Amino acid sequence: MGDPNNDAQGMTIVCWSGEIDKVWPQFILATTGAAYGMDVTMFCTFWGLFTLKRPEVKVTGDNWMTKMLGMMNNQRLSHLNFAGAGPAMMRSIAAKHKVAPPEELLETARELGVKLAPCQMTMDLMGLSREDLIDGIEEPLGAAAAMSAMQRSQINLFI
Repeated sequence: MGDPNNDAQGMTIVCWSGEIDKVWPQFILATTGAAYGMDVTMFCTFWGLFTLKRPEVKVTGDNWMTKMLGMMNNQRLSHLNFAGAGPAMMRSIAAKHKVAPPEELLETARELGVKLAPCQMTMDLMGLSREDLIDGIEEPLGAAAAMSAMQRSQINLFI
């Protein structure tokens, strides 16, 4: 969660949503901060945790309710979805403006040393295991560890 003796300024982003209109700014701000030398932590909780899910993992959860929540999350039922047309339009517009897609920004974040930290409580609630998540992320954190990172950060965002 960062070196408390490091003089670099820190930023913590609480990523609570996995919708594309929130994931994009989460990663753009994280990678920009890291490029400026900031110690950046993305604390991924609730629906934002699914950004860290392995793409090949289609069904998550450890009982029928958490499996159902995972399936509903995969549908991305949001105000910008419109049966997938909203995200497709956003991706098309972004490509025309040479804005990297979220998947590429995730890789850039890892290359820049952004700490991608899953929320342990959300993992427990949603029935997600460490094996359901992508490689190269931090160990799951609890709220106290996230608060510690926020306390050390000069910038704290909730997206």
